[in-house]
Amino acid sequence: MASHAPAPVQPQAPLPARPAAAPAIRLFRADWRRFEDVEELARWDALARHAAEPNPFHESWYLLPALRALDPAGKVSLLCLEADGQLAGMLPVSRETSYYDLPVPHWRNWMHPNAFLGTPLVAKGLETAFWREVLAWCDANAGPALFFHAAQLADDGPLNRALAQFARETGRPAATVMREERAALASDLSPDDYLEASLSGKKRKELRRQHRRLAEEGELTVERTSGSEGVGEWAEEFLRLERAGWKGEAGSALDCDERTRDLFTAALHGAAEHGRLERLAIRLDGKPLAMLVNFLTPPGASSYKTAFDEDFARFSPGVLLQRENLELLTRPGIKWTDSCAAADHPMIDHFWREKRAVTRHNLGIGGTMRRMAFRLIAVKETGSLPRGIA
Repeated sequence: MASHAPAPVQPQAPLPARPAAAPAIRLFRADWRRFEDVEELARWDALARHAAEPNPFHESWYLLPALRALDPAGKVSLLCLEADGQLAGMLPVSRETSYYDLPVPHWRNWMHPNAFLGTPLVAKGLETAFWREVLAWCDANAGPALFFHAAQLADDGPLNRALAQFARETGRPAATVMREERAALASDLSPDDYLEASLSGKKRKELRRQHRRLAEEGELTVERTSGSEGVGEWAEEFLRLERAGWKGEAGSALDCDERTRDLFTAALHGAAEHGRLERLAIRLDGKPLAMLVNFLTPPGASSYKTAFDEDFARFSPGVLLQRENLELLTRPGIKWTDSCAAADHPMIDHFWREKRAVTRHNLGIGGTMRRMAFRLIAVKETGSLPRGIA
């Protein structure tokens, strides 16, 4: 009798992968003083470490001292997103009664003159969900507000892209009301090669001459520190140096106001404790001639504040310090640095060759009539109907 080989066993088709369950999302409005609690602070710091986009001005060590100094009555709120119980998004907001001196009430992300970026801290992958929840909250809590103003968002960042896409897909009226570019540092060149590409041979020769002449005045040293040792004394030196110059005469130096003085000092201590601080100084016989503060938030950094002794202006100590600051190009984990300077800055724009764009948008909120009113406001401000975020 003929034998028959058993039929080969066919491999079982793999079962289709079950999609991961979407996280349970909840957005709530919190009094910022809630985050004075140690456990809440830990949640905030964990969010900052895993944010889709860095923003030192919204991390706990900076935003909390700013709120203590500038909002003692607690009028600013924090819109907080939770995903499966974890803090996954945060944005400080306030309801304003005027818009650029016009009596137009609106909601906005809270900013102050010493914060240079308004991008919220949001966990990676939840950018769209964050804006959906924030704008739904604004719809439900519009009150007299006619729109939501999102200021100082990084134009090429994931949060700005998500906001633009969400507004477009949902048909929410939106308009970009301002876009400006400021100097940035982002290059694979070495510091020496970058300097050569940025400045003419004549200017580089002049810098070398100024450095030699300055060294003839006494012992010239460059100080670069990143730890917390001596932060308090260093901060006091910086405040005195800045106040001694034109900012002090104009009343705009940090030390001219107790609130900004306290914010600066607390921020430096906090940044050092969180491993976010770099201090740079040029000293002559131990006396500071130029000082600079960088905040390090990988993959980026922010050049926060700088000051120099105007009695030594003929030696360009501020420019000499920026030459030393090019070492940021070699720092591991840092791919770019935001100058935090005004657009068309007379010095840094000729030194740092890259640009970072920041934008401001208005978005309609509430019901049909309120959004119609917003469209009229947009036409008045921009000259055309709101056509979405550019």
